[in-house]
Formats: sequence, C-alpha cells, structure tokens
Amino acid sequence: MTTDREGTDLIRDQVATIAQDSGHSVRPELDRGQREIKEGVLRMGVLVEDQILAALEALVRHDAEKALTVIRDDRRINEAQFHLSSQIATVIATQQPVARDLRFLLSLDHVTYELERMGDHAASVAKQARKLAPFPPLGDYRGLPEMARLTASLVRGILSALVDIDESAARSVAARDDEVDALYHRTFEETLALMRADPANVDPGTRILFSAHYLERIGDRVTNIAEDIVFLATGEIVDLNP
Repeated sequence: MTTDREGTDLIRDQVATIAQDSGHSVRPELDRGQREIKEGVLRMGVLVEDQILAALEALVRHDAEKALTVIRDDRRINEAQFHLSSQIATVIATQQPVARDLRFLLSLDHVTYELERMGDHAASVAKQARKLAPFPPLGDYRGLPEMARLTASLVRGILSALVDIDESAARSVAARDDEVDALYHRTFEETLALMRADPANVDPGTRILFSAHYLERIGDRVTNIAEDIVFLATGEIVDLNP
C-alpha cells in the first residue's frame, strides 16, 4: 500500500521527469513556457496535499504550534498561484497561442485558482485545530482523519491525471468525491448527536463541523479540476458533480 508520504514523492518524481515527455514542438518557446507552467502547477498541488495532511496532524495531536505553521505556510500557495497566473498571462501575451495551446493555458490558470482555494480550506482546518487544541479528544474526531486522508489522496490522484491529461483517471477521481460527501454527512450526524448529549461537547463539536465542511469543499474543488482535465482532453464542458 502506498503511504501518503510515498504518494507525494511520486508526484514530485513526475514533476522532475515531465520535461522528458514533452516531445518536439514547432514553437519551442511556447512549448517551454507551457512545460514550466505545468511543472509549477504540479508543485503547487504537492504543497496543497502537504497542507491538508499537516492540518490533520495538528488536529489529532492537539498541536497549536503546528496548526499555526500550517496557517502561515498558506502564503506559499498564494505566492505560487500569483506567480503562475502572471507567468500564464506573459506566455499568452508574448507567444499568442491559439486553439489547443490557448485552451491548455487557460485551463491551467483555473487549476491554480482551485488549488489556491484548497490551500485556504486547509488553513481553515488548521485554524479550527488551534481552537480544538485545549479540549480533550471528542471521540475519534468523528471521521475527520479519514476525510482528510481521503481528500489528500484525491488531490494526489487529480495531479496524476493532470500529468498526462488523462480523462478516464480524472473522471475516476471525481467519482470518489461521493465518498467524501458520505463521510461528511456521517461526521455531521455523529457530531450533532454528541453535542446534544452533553453541552460540554458543543464548542469542540462546532470546530469539528467547521473542519468537516472545509474538507468537503476540497473534494468539490478536486472535481472542478477533473472537469478542467476532461475539457483539456476532449474540448467538452462537463459537470462531474451534478
């Protein structure tokens, strides 16, 4: 079984070797610019996955300092998004891509937006982890660890699909958002039951509900990227989360 850390290393290996699979282009400057942007998007995705797992660790360990580190590190994702968006605009302005190349660049720009929002959600989970730190554990956090690991794995999966613009893989990853939704509903119901049973559970229970909501939103944004990949592969606009 592949661990979370091993999965992240696999993505980093793909980033390191992607240039070898770029092929030949009649417009080398455009090809190089697209390759660099794609590499940057994949690195940004790795940061997002790391942030999700770090926020989870801070939560289950009641580590307020680690949570604060996650919150502060969100700026790295914001900076990456700003840099990539600027780089995309520059390539479009200077290379004037058309058709498939333009579609590729515009889609990657949207992917960076979705990844930046995922980073925000991970930081929001870390903010809840800071507030949960003084409280004793509320059960097993009612499915939050499983949700966080699943959303991190979906981020990793959608990055793998992006490497090869793999429509089938993108659709498969998007379908697993239903698992995130099921965990969210289970967590919501179980946490509400604990809050009703004991007023002392209301404050930590509220933090768990907020965290579950942020993780559920990450799953939705993974689906949005899957739709971008389908668009890149086929030119077709689809709704994978109706």
